[in-house]
Amino acid sequence: MRSQHRPVLVLGATGFVGRALISALSDDGEYVRPATRGAPRSARWVTCDLEDPASIGAALDGVECAYYLVHSVGAGNYRETDRRCAENFVRAVEASGCERVVYLGGVAPRGAPSEHLASRLEVGEILRSASVPALELRASMIVGNGSASWHIVRDLAARLPFMVLPKWLESKSRPIALPDVISALLDARTIPLEASAWFDLPGPDTLTVHEMLVTVAQLQGRRIPAVRVPLLSPGLSALWLRLISGEEFHLARELVLGLREDLLPKDERFWELAQHRPHWSFRDAALHALTTEGRQSLVARFVERAVHELGPAA
Repeated sequence: MRSQHRPVLVLGATGFVGRALISALSDDGEYVRPATRGAPRSARWVTCDLEDPASIGAALDGVECAYYLVHSVGAGNYRETDRRCAENFVRAVEASGCERVVYLGGVAPRGAPSEHLASRLEVGEILRSASVPALELRASMIVGNGSASWHIVRDLAARLPFMVLPKWLESKSRPIALPDVISALLDARTIPLEASAWFDLPGPDTLTVHEMLVTVAQLQGRRIPAVRVPLLSPGLSALWLRLISGEEFHLARELVLGLREDLLPKDERFWELAQHRPHWSFRDAALHALTTEGRQSLVARFVERAVHELGPAA
């Protein structure tokens, strides 16, 4: 049984998953140590640059469990950067007293992964190679405000005058709601783990991207006529997405390339170990995201304020 008196480190604390996780851990009575590459935001926050080994060791001081929610995408040689950061972290965590690492990665496709997915999977392999047990959770689309893949689906459903249906829109996945991801990350602290392991983290619904778009459009009161264009490549699709979505081109391109193959889980072992199922259907998660996005900036400010008020450093 783990102690709640030693800090829990959250790397990637400023991301949308990190922010939600910090709030949930705090509500659960944990001593949370959020990390950022910049200046600390309060006494509880620490500076940790994964390309600076010295700062990693300082951030891990006294930590029992560390969440690794960091990844790059799209710009420059991001795969090499992610590899180097993961290797730096492994060396630091092996020299610390940390007892568990929890990593949120991506689902492995049946065929060859895109560069983005290959990088996510490679980071998981590096973290699981450490002497400190690492639990890797693999999710496909996370449905919630702040998720780039969700934002693309939302924007397409809201703005398309008609729907072009390239082959990649028929790829299948098991999208998962942000609250279910946070629940799984909380469970990951205590699930029995004698050695490093990975688990898929599927949502309750198996859907094609096309079916997701239809569902979100319906929630927005829209019906989008569809035209099949099977020869529209992922690269051209990314250019097309750039006109429709607010996401940056390089990010849209990487996410679309990841949809060339189905992103389906190997099994549901994690939910069996956690002894509960994901609670949010895709439709309910999408509706919640749509109805709360107008308050997103307000919620982000509230969460940030709450993090500042966590109290003195552990």
